[in-house]
Amino acid sequence: MHTLDLVAPTTQELVASGLQLPVMEAFYTIQGEGRFTGNPAYFIRLGGCDVGCVWCDVKESWEAAKWPVLSIEKIVEDALAFPGRLVVITGGEPLMYNLDPLTKLLKEKGFTTNIETSGAHPFSGDFDWVCFSPKKFKKPHPSIYAEADELKVVIYNKSDFNFAEDHAKLVNPTCELRLQPEWSKAAKFTPEIVEYVKNHPTWKISLQTHKFMDIP
Repeated sequence: MHTLDLVAPTTQELVASGLQLPVMEAFYTIQGEGRFTGNPAYFIRLGGCDVGCVWCDVKESWEAAKWPVLSIEKIVEDALAFPGRLVVITGGEPLMYNLDPLTKLLKEKGFTTNIETSGAHPFSGDFDWVCFSPKKFKKPHPSIYAEADELKVVIYNKSDFNFAEDHAKLVNPTCELRLQPEWSKAAKFTPEIVEYVKNHPTWKISLQTHKFMDIP
C-alpha cells in the first residue's frame, strides 16, 4: 500500500463528493409554499449561493464558509429525530453541491425528498419533487428543465410575467406552473397575479402561507 493511500480525504474533497455538506440550518416546520403547502417537513438549508437575489430573505446563507460542515450521516440522523418523513433541501443554492449521496441515504431511511432550487448548477440528487424557481440574476443550467415538477416564478416587477412564460416554454408539459408575489411587493402585485392567472389558466398562484401564519 502506498503512503498516499493512507491520507484521509480533506473536508474540501468530502464536500466536493457530497459526503459532507455545509448546513446553515435544519428545522422541522410546515411547508408554506407550492404543491406541498400545509405538510409537515424537515428543511435542510445548505450554505452557499452565487445567484444573489436582491430580495433574498436569507442572505446570510450566501457564504458557505460561515457554516458548519456536517457528514450526510449526521444530517440524516438529525432528520430522523422528527416524526415527519418529508425532507426539503433548500439554500442558499443547494445544487452547488453533489446531492446524490445525501438523497440516496435519505431515501434508504424512508424519506420523501423535495428540493427548492434556482437551477443555476447541474442537476444532481434523487428527488420525488423538484421545485424550480429561476432567477434573473443567474441563468439556469439546461439540465433543470427536464427535472422540474413545479415552476415557481417570484413576481418582483412586471417584466417577471414574461420571464415566467419564457421558462414555461422549456419545462415538461406536466410541470405545474406557479406565480408567487415577492413578499415586500405582495400588496402591489397580488391583484395583478390574480388577474393574470384568471386570463392564463395554465398558471396557479403560490403564496408564502407560513408568513401569513407566522410559522418559522
